Amino acid sequence: MIKSKRIAVAAMAAVLALAGAACGSDDPVTDEPAAEEEATEEPAAEEEAAEEPAAEEAGPFLGIAFDTGGRGDGTFNDMAGQGADNAEANLGIAVQELEATSDQDRQPNLEALAAAGNKLVVAVGFAFGDALGPIAEANPDVYFGWIDGYYDGPNIITTAFSEQEGSFLVGAAAALKSQTGKIGFIGGQEIDLIKRFEAGYIAGAKAVNPDIVVESAYLGAAGDNAAWGSPDKAKEIAGAWYADGADVVYTAAGGSGRGMIEAAVEAGDGKWAIGVDNDECSFDTEEQKAHRLTSMLKRVDTAVEEMAKNVQDGTAEGGFYTFNLANDGVGYATTCGNVDDIVDQLEDFKAQIIAGDIVVPTSPEGL
Repeated sequence: MIKSKRIAVAAMAAVLALAGAACGSDDPVTDEPAAEEEATEEPAAEEEAAEEPAAEEAGPFLGIAFDTGGRGDGTFNDMAGQGADNAEANLGIAVQELEATSDQDRQPNLEALAAAGNKLVVAVGFAFGDALGPIAEANPDVYFGWIDGYYDGPNIITTAFSEQEGSFLVGAAAALKSQTGKIGFIGGQEIDLIKRFEAGYIAGAKAVNPDIVVESAYLGAAGDNAAWGSPDKAKEIAGAWYADGADVVYTAAGGSGRGMIEAAVEAGDGKWAIGVDNDECSFDTEEQKAHRLTSMLKRVDTAVEEMAKNVQDGTAEGGFYTFNLANDGVGYATTCGNVDDIVDQLEDFKAQIIAGDIVVPTSPEGL
């Protein structure tokens, strides 16, 4: 089954626009002050007519094709959703959303959003690769945005993020805060994308403490979508590491990371959890905030809103765009206040990466 959110918004706007056109007044406009109650009705009718173009403009514009997990995953999909919300509020556009609940949903969801008349359809996640190219070629008048993928086409805007750079900074934070010299990394699917998170994290930690021990584990092989929604499994791994002396764990595994923060709370004082993609402190409980060291921010929200703005103002171009530390496409969160004492050191590392003095690896091999 395909889940949808706000899918009826644009359709309803179009219906209202047609209704407004049918009911519009042809009476002449008058500037005379209303002397009687009846005289106030004509300006109101004209006001409705003046609003008709806005209603038409509120038709389909931005379609978001979420991957499995959808809104509510707390990380990747939620950041895309936030970008859609921001675009809707800041650009005055209508948003349609569909969520893939299985691998079979991705192609029909993209096709449905294109067919609905959206001017931009954004595929959230690398797994849309097999479906996106042919659909974009079949709809040359629609722009397609692809988060974490690449396909060369004049109407395809593909985005990549330097996750390794943001992960370097949270790895440095982990090493600066660790009292035991032992930390951990939990990835979702064991794929190159997630290995960039792992590589940056290890490199950042070793830049602070070359002798630090970093445990690594993955929740599933490539293609195993359960890896993004297995908080119990992440909790079990993190809990075992905390019990064995690790005091900081970073999870890049979508909604599975909620299990890690639970493990940190249960492990007690001095145990830290690092979130991913979203600022997870913003929805942690008060008890969890005390164990949330930071989160690696992957600004999918910025990418989605920027694509929508460019399509709206006519400056959009197909191509490949990278979001990194230099353009604030990745970063780290300070919301919980638990890295306040080391921000200067993290900012120094950030400056070195932007300057090219530190080149962050994209694979953990050899680290």
